[in-house]
Amino acid sequence: MTALNVLSLSANYLQGSIPEELGQLLDVSYLGLGANFLSGRVPPTLFNLSSVIYLGLEINHLDKAALPSDFGSHLPNLQHLGLDSNNFEGPIPASLANASSLIDIGLSRNYFSGTVPSSVGCLHDLTFLNLESNSLEASDRESWEFIDSLANCSKLQAIALAMNQLGGAVPSSIGNISSQLQVLYLGTNQLSGVFPSGIANFKNLIALSLENNQYVGAIPEWVGKLGNLQVLYLEGNSFTGPIPLSIGNLSQLLHLYLQDNKINGLLPPSLGNMKNLQRLNITNNTLHGSVPAEIFSLPTLISCQLSFNKLDGMLPSEVSNAKQLMELELSSNKLSGEIPTTLGNCRDLEVIELAQNSLVRDVPVSLGNLESLKRLNISHNNLSGTLPKSLGGLKFLNQIDISYNHLVGEVPTEGVFLNASGTMLEGNSGLCGGVAELHIPACSVPSSGPLRRRRSFRVKVISAVVITVISLLVILIILSFLYRKKKMKQAPLVLPSLGSKFPTITYKDLAEGTDQFSASNLIGKGRYGSVYKAKLHGQTNYVAVKVFDMETRGANRSFVAECEALRSIRHRNLVPILTACSSIDSRGNDFKALVYEFISNGSLDSFLHPKEDGTHGSCFLTLTQRLSIAVDIANALEYLHHGSQRPIVHSDLKPSNILLDNDMTARICDFGLARFFDNVSTSSTSSVKGTIGYIAPEYAAGGRVMLSGDVYSFGIILLEMFTGRRPTDDTFKDGMSIVSFVEASFPDHITEIVVDAQLLEEIDDYEALKECTVTAMECVQSVLRVGLSCTCQSPNERMSTRELPMKLQAIKESYDVDEALQVVEHQQTT
Repeated sequence: MTALNVLSLSANYLQGSIPEELGQLLDVSYLGLGANFLSGRVPPTLFNLSSVIYLGLEINHLDKAALPSDFGSHLPNLQHLGLDSNNFEGPIPASLANASSLIDIGLSRNYFSGTVPSSVGCLHDLTFLNLESNSLEASDRESWEFIDSLANCSKLQAIALAMNQLGGAVPSSIGNISSQLQVLYLGTNQLSGVFPSGIANFKNLIALSLENNQYVGAIPEWVGKLGNLQVLYLEGNSFTGPIPLSIGNLSQLLHLYLQDNKINGLLPPSLGNMKNLQRLNITNNTLHGSVPAEIFSLPTLISCQLSFNKLDGMLPSEVSNAKQLMELELSSNKLSGEIPTTLGNCRDLEVIELAQNSLVRDVPVSLGNLESLKRLNISHNNLSGTLPKSLGGLKFLNQIDISYNHLVGEVPTEGVFLNASGTMLEGNSGLCGGVAELHIPACSVPSSGPLRRRRSFRVKVISAVVITVISLLVILIILSFLYRKKKMKQAPLVLPSLGSKFPTITYKDLAEGTDQFSASNLIGKGRYGSVYKAKLHGQTNYVAVKVFDMETRGANRSFVAECEALRSIRHRNLVPILTACSSIDSRGNDFKALVYEFISNGSLDSFLHPKEDGTHGSCFLTLTQRLSIAVDIANALEYLHHGSQRPIVHSDLKPSNILLDNDMTARICDFGLARFFDNVSTSSTSSVKGTIGYIAPEYAAGGRVMLSGDVYSFGIILLEMFTGRRPTDDTFKDGMSIVSFVEASFPDHITEIVVDAQLLEEIDDYEALKECTVTAMECVQSVLRVGLSCTCQSPNERMSTRELPMKLQAIKESYDVDEALQVVEHQQTT
């Protein structure tokens, strides 16, 4: 063993202390022990391994202890040092510079104190320096000398010093650091003065973090010259003055956070030039003037937070152009006019906050189109009219605040309005009806008389106008159909990328096979369309027809993506495509559909979370079945990532996209967001949405689409399968997620907190089958280990899809509950 060269034991849930014997591996070059539960002190001999190149001890529970004063003196070949997320304390030894080959230094999330040694500037190959989240100090010129010395590190690309106790002004010599610098994190310290001018030299900067400090003065115009910036975090300071017009030049910017400052002036229309912007937060400043319509022209905008300012005027009707918008927050401003009806076209909206303004007129009926809406707050305005009944049909809406307006009429009695704790109606004396828990007056029966006659006359007039408008629309539709029919004859449609081996099918065939796409044949709805069960002419077996809603933004792209992804792949754990249809429907509109093999048992989601109507309620998944399904999914991913001609990233892996056939074999479906891996290296996730709860955390931060993103989604699915909880469960709040929930319960409280109780009920007689129960628990622990390994925050620390099938198959074979039951039954009969 002393001749061992590589020892990689990361993410294996190892416990106890690090063996002293590892210090005898004199030839080891790679020593990886990260992401375990190791504790105790690090053997001093480990820091004397002169041959080691990679030393990774990060994310453990190593005891509080200072690094040796000569640390680095015996590590001449060390290039990567990872001690992050432990309990190291004391000063960073100046002798660290003796490890002269160092490229990456990771000491973040420890208890290091004192100043950063200026000797770090002697590491001429240094590219990455991460000292975040410690207790490091700097307050005077002498304690900031390390910044001067870093000018010698000509290869430096990233400096992370956030969440320390650095104070005073950053010296101007910071501008002498390598022009290759891409990441500079200085947030959450005690830095003061004006915006550091030396940063202007970093033309390659991608991420700049100065948040939660004590900076004052204006944000300089030259910030707009940092053309490669993707994230700019300046929140929580005391910046004043206007937002520089030049900020619109940051065409690569994904996140702009300016909240909690003292910024004034107007919102510059140039913000509309940042075509990749996903998140804009300028909450709690003193901005005035109108909201520029240009902001809503941003095709990738997900979150727009402008609350607690002095913005006035009307909310632009162009808000409907922000098709990917999920959060719109403009509370506590001076907005006037109506809520634009076009807001109902933002189908991805989950949060609307428009409280404390001066909005008038009706609540738009179109808000009932927002099927993803979770929270609506339009309180403290001057709204009138009645409440749209369609709001009660929004199944995800769990909080609505319409208090202190002038609304009248009957309150709906479905959806969110059944939940008194989530419905705030006070301050609207004209409201009536609703459920008893809301404690509002019952509605009176309308009386007859002159008022009623006037209303009858008004209804007749309106009806005449409506009939006229409908007649004109019918004429236009007929003309449009004739035109498109003529156009279709002139230019035959071509299916994208499917090739000639797939049989031709027409719109008429699909319409007849689905009984004109009747609701009785509807078996599911998704982001881009609906899925119908169909029996085609001359066929005995049913097929599944996915019809794309071509009015939905991205539907055509999704159709093309599925054709591209599925045309050349075949695997027993993928739902096979039979053919596709690209044509014109009976109304002359574009029609696109994919035809798949019909998978009879429905989705994994319907088994894990049975509906109240009893769907799959009697078909509880046994432990063995869950293991088999996990192996099936892993096999499919391994094929997509490594077995097909071109690696494919699914990008939307979740239980509802995993179908189960008659044999309970799992098959992955819905490749509408899939990407070929060789085509995503230059694309950000601005156009990749995935599903909340399953999407990898690096995507939310603007990371690239990677194979490891699918691994993260698979890890979440594993945790969900063996805990019975969705990642979006109400249990997970205040910073807790399904991952941290399982980690906190692992391994001692698995039976009490984590495991779905039904798994334990498989075994009727606990005493007679006690040994089998223990085996089942060991199995669940092993699977959850894999799940946690797949959901590491760092993509590089996640398991590979090459490993997953073998790992899960081994668990399944080692802990076969059905076999154990047979053994026990045999023992009982003999």
